[in-house]
Amino acid sequence: MTKILIVDDEPQILRALRINFAARHYEVAVAADGGSALRQAADWHPDLVVLDLGLPDIEGIDVIHGLRGWSQVPIIVLTGRVGSADAVSALDAGADDYVTKPFGLDELLARVRAATRRAAAQQAETPVVRIGDHTINLVDKTISSGVRLTPTEWHLLEILLRNPEKLVSQRQMLTEVWGATYVTATHYLRQYMAQLRRKLEQDPAHPVHLITEPGMGYRFRP
Repeated sequence: MTKILIVDDEPQILRALRINFAARHYEVAVAADGGSALRQAADWHPDLVVLDLGLPDIEGIDVIHGLRGWSQVPIIVLTGRVGSADAVSALDAGADDYVTKPFGLDELLARVRAATRRAAAQQAETPVVRIGDHTINLVDKTISSGVRLTPTEWHLLEILLRNPEKLVSQRQMLTEVWGATYVTATHYLRQYMAQLRRKLEQDPAHPVHLITEPGMGYRFRP
Protein backbone atom coordinates (compact mmCIF):
# COMPACT_ATOMS: atom_id res chain seq x y z
CA MET A 1 0.00 0.00 0.00
CA THR A 2 1.41 3.38 -1.03
CA LYS A 3 2.07 5.68 1.94
CA ILE A 4 1.21 9.36 1.45
CA LEU A 5 1.98 12.22 3.83
CA ILE A 6 -0.33 15.23 3.36
CA VAL A 7 0.89 18.55 4.79
CA ASP A 8 -1.54 21.49 4.97
CA ASP A 9 -2.62 23.92 7.68
CA GLU A 10 -6.26 23.96 6.53
CA PRO A 11 -8.17 21.28 8.53
CA GLN A 12 -10.90 20.88 5.91
CA ILE A 13 -8.35 20.15 3.18
CA LEU A 14 -6.51 17.65 5.38
CA ARG A 15 -9.74 15.87 6.23
CA ALA A 16 -11.01 15.78 2.65
CA LEU A 17 -7.72 14.51 1.24
CA ARG A 18 -7.28 11.94 3.98
CA ILE A 19 -10.75 10.51 3.33
CA ASN A 20 -10.41 10.50 -0.46
CA PHE A 21 -6.93 8.98 -0.54
CA ALA A 22 -7.85 6.33 2.03
CA ALA A 23 -10.93 5.45 -0.05
CA ARG A 24 -8.55 4.74 -2.94
CA HIS A 25 -6.46 2.37 -0.83
CA TYR A 26 -3.59 4.70 0.04
CA GLU A 27 -2.18 4.65 3.55
CA VAL A 28 -2.40 8.26 4.74
CA ALA A 29 -0.76 10.40 7.40
CA VAL A 30 -1.34 14.14 7.86
CA ALA A 31 0.57 17.08 9.30
CA ALA A 32 -0.61 20.66 9.87
CA ASP A 33 2.79 22.37 9.92
CA GLY A 34 6.31 22.00 8.61
CA GLY A 35 7.93 20.81 11.82
CA SER A 36 5.40 18.02 12.24
CA ALA A 37 5.81 17.09 8.58
CA LEU A 38 9.58 16.66 8.88
CA ARG A 39 9.24 14.57 12.04
CA GLN A 40 6.49 12.44 10.51
CA ALA A 41 8.50 11.89 7.34
CA ALA A 42 11.58 10.82 9.32
CA ASP A 43 9.57 8.38 11.47
CA TRP A 44 7.16 7.03 8.86
CA HIS A 45 9.11 7.16 5.55
CA PRO A 46 6.23 7.96 3.18
CA ASP A 47 6.29 7.00 -0.50
CA LEU A 48 5.05 10.46 -1.52
CA VAL A 49 4.48 13.87 0.10
CA VAL A 50 1.73 16.35 -0.81
CA LEU A 51 2.96 19.68 0.58
CA ASP A 52 1.23 23.04 0.88
CA LEU A 53 3.78 25.84 0.50
CA GLY A 54 1.98 28.22 2.89
CA LEU A 55 2.62 26.75 6.34
CA PRO A 56 2.42 28.57 9.68
CA ASP A 57 5.82 27.69 11.15
CA ILE A 58 8.30 26.76 8.40
CA GLU A 59 8.25 27.84 4.76
CA GLY A 60 7.29 25.02 2.44
CA ILE A 61 10.55 25.56 0.54
CA ASP A 62 12.48 24.87 3.77
CA VAL A 63 10.50 21.67 4.29
CA ILE A 64 11.55 20.55 0.80
CA HIS A 65 15.19 21.33 1.60
CA GLY A 66 14.83 19.38 4.86
CA LEU A 67 13.42 16.34 3.08
CA ARG A 68 15.97 16.49 0.30
CA GLY A 69 18.76 16.38 2.87
CA TRP A 70 18.11 12.66 3.32
CA SER A 71 15.33 11.48 0.99
CA GLN A 72 14.36 11.43 -2.69
CA VAL A 73 10.68 10.87 -1.86
CA PRO A 74 8.44 12.41 -4.57
CA ILE A 75 7.01 15.78 -3.48
CA ILE A 76 3.95 17.42 -5.03
CA VAL A 77 3.45 21.00 -3.85
CA LEU A 78 0.18 22.87 -3.55
CA THR A 79 0.47 26.52 -4.57
CA GLY A 80 -1.88 29.48 -4.88
CA ARG A 81 -1.06 30.83 -8.34
CA VAL A 82 -0.19 29.34 -11.72
CA GLY A 83 3.41 30.09 -12.61
CA SER A 84 4.11 31.72 -9.26
CA ALA A 85 7.66 32.40 -8.10
CA ASP A 86 6.95 30.12 -5.12
CA ALA A 87 6.19 27.18 -7.40
CA VAL A 88 9.35 27.77 -9.43
CA SER A 89 11.40 27.98 -6.21
CA ALA A 90 9.82 24.73 -5.00
CA LEU A 91 10.74 22.93 -8.22
CA ASP A 92 14.28 24.27 -8.02
CA ALA A 93 14.51 23.11 -4.39
CA GLY A 94 13.64 19.56 -5.42
CA ALA A 95 9.85 19.26 -5.66
CA ASP A 96 8.63 16.93 -8.40
CA ASP A 97 5.43 18.66 -9.47
CA TYR A 98 2.83 21.23 -8.43
CA VAL A 99 -0.94 21.66 -8.35
CA THR A 100 -2.60 25.06 -8.17
CA LYS A 101 -5.23 25.84 -5.54
CA PRO A 102 -8.15 25.52 -5.82
CA PHE A 103 -7.51 22.14 -7.38
CA GLY A 104 -9.67 19.29 -8.56
CA LEU A 105 -9.23 15.98 -6.78
CA ASP A 106 -8.91 14.14 -10.11
CA GLU A 107 -6.00 16.35 -11.11
CA LEU A 108 -4.18 15.79 -7.81
CA LEU A 109 -4.77 12.03 -7.99
CA ALA A 110 -3.39 11.96 -11.54
CA ARG A 111 -0.25 13.80 -10.43
CA VAL A 112 0.16 11.38 -7.51
CA ARG A 113 -0.18 8.36 -9.80
CA ALA A 114 2.33 9.85 -12.24
CA ALA A 115 4.84 10.57 -9.47
CA THR A 116 4.59 7.09 -7.98
CA ARG A 117 4.91 5.49 -11.44
CA ARG A 118 7.98 7.60 -12.08
CA ALA A 119 9.57 6.59 -8.78
CA ALA A 120 8.95 2.91 -9.53
CA ALA A 121 10.35 3.28 -13.04
CA GLN A 122 13.52 4.91 -11.72
CA GLN A 123 14.08 2.00 -9.37
CA ALA A 124 13.81 -0.44 -12.29
CA GLU A 125 15.38 2.00 -14.70
CA THR A 126 15.25 0.98 -18.33
CA PRO A 127 17.65 2.51 -20.84
CA VAL A 128 15.16 2.30 -23.74
CA VAL A 129 12.43 4.92 -24.18
CA ARG A 130 9.97 5.55 -27.00
CA ILE A 131 8.88 8.91 -28.40
CA GLY A 132 6.26 8.35 -31.06
CA ASP A 133 7.84 6.18 -33.76
CA HIS A 134 11.36 6.62 -32.37
CA THR A 135 13.16 4.21 -30.02
CA ILE A 136 15.81 5.93 -27.89
CA ASN A 137 18.59 4.02 -26.13
CA LEU A 138 20.01 6.17 -23.35
CA VAL A 139 23.01 3.89 -22.77
CA ASP A 140 24.20 3.64 -26.36
CA LYS A 141 22.92 7.15 -27.18
CA THR A 142 21.24 5.98 -30.35
CA ILE A 143 17.87 6.74 -31.92
CA SER A 144 16.06 4.63 -34.50
CA SER A 145 15.50 5.89 -38.05
CA GLY A 146 18.97 7.43 -38.12
CA VAL A 147 18.06 10.51 -36.07
CA ARG A 148 21.19 12.28 -34.82
CA LEU A 149 21.44 14.68 -31.90
CA THR A 150 24.15 17.10 -30.83
CA PRO A 151 25.73 16.55 -27.38
CA THR A 152 23.69 19.45 -25.97
CA GLU A 153 20.46 18.04 -27.42
CA TRP A 154 21.28 14.65 -25.89
CA HIS A 155 21.91 16.21 -22.47
CA LEU A 156 18.59 18.07 -22.48
CA LEU A 157 16.65 15.08 -23.78
CA GLU A 158 18.21 12.73 -21.23
CA ILE A 159 17.20 15.00 -18.33
CA LEU A 160 13.59 14.84 -19.49
CA LEU A 161 13.52 11.14 -20.41
CA ARG A 162 14.95 10.10 -17.04
CA ASN A 163 12.16 12.06 -15.33
CA PRO A 164 9.01 10.99 -17.22
CA GLU A 165 5.93 13.09 -16.45
CA LYS A 166 7.92 15.26 -14.01
CA LEU A 167 7.93 19.03 -14.53
CA VAL A 168 11.62 19.95 -14.80
CA SER A 169 12.22 23.64 -14.14
CA GLN A 170 13.98 25.92 -16.60
CA ARG A 171 16.56 26.75 -13.93
CA GLN A 172 17.40 23.08 -13.36
CA MET A 173 17.86 22.38 -17.07
CA LEU A 174 19.96 25.49 -17.68
CA THR A 175 22.15 24.79 -14.64
CA GLU A 176 22.72 21.13 -15.49
CA VAL A 177 23.49 21.73 -19.16
CA TRP A 178 25.18 25.14 -19.30
CA GLY A 179 26.08 25.98 -15.68
CA ALA A 180 24.85 28.31 -12.95
CA THR A 181 25.81 31.49 -14.83
CA TYR A 182 23.20 30.68 -17.51
CA VAL A 183 20.11 30.44 -15.29
CA THR A 184 18.39 33.35 -17.11
CA ALA A 185 19.27 32.21 -20.65
CA THR A 186 15.83 30.78 -21.36
CA HIS A 187 16.24 31.50 -25.09
CA TYR A 188 18.79 28.66 -25.18
CA LEU A 189 16.13 26.26 -23.97
CA ARG A 190 13.52 27.47 -26.44
CA GLN A 191 15.95 27.05 -29.34
CA TYR A 192 17.15 23.57 -28.39
CA MET A 193 13.69 22.29 -27.46
CA ALA A 194 12.42 23.46 -30.85
CA GLN A 195 15.24 21.49 -32.49
CA LEU A 196 14.40 18.35 -30.48
CA ARG A 197 10.75 18.61 -31.45
CA ARG A 198 11.63 18.94 -35.14
CA LYS A 199 13.68 15.76 -34.90
CA LEU A 200 11.41 13.66 -32.66
CA GLU A 201 7.81 14.88 -32.70
CA GLN A 202 5.46 13.91 -35.53
CA ASP A 203 3.98 17.42 -35.48
CA PRO A 204 6.57 19.79 -33.95
CA ALA A 205 4.06 22.65 -33.83
CA HIS A 206 1.75 20.53 -31.67
CA PRO A 207 4.05 18.36 -29.52
CA VAL A 208 2.59 15.51 -27.51
CA HIS A 209 5.76 14.25 -25.79
CA LEU A 210 8.11 17.22 -25.22
CA ILE A 211 5.77 19.64 -23.47
CA THR A 212 6.36 23.27 -22.48
CA GLU A 213 4.71 24.62 -19.34
CA PRO A 214 5.04 28.39 -19.89
CA GLY A 215 7.13 30.19 -17.32
CA MET A 216 7.82 26.98 -15.42
CA GLY A 217 9.75 24.39 -17.42
CA TYR A 218 9.37 21.26 -19.53
CA ARG A 219 7.81 17.84 -19.16
CA PHE A 220 8.31 14.55 -21.02
CA ARG A 221 4.99 12.79 -21.53
CA PRO A 222 5.45 9.15 -22.67
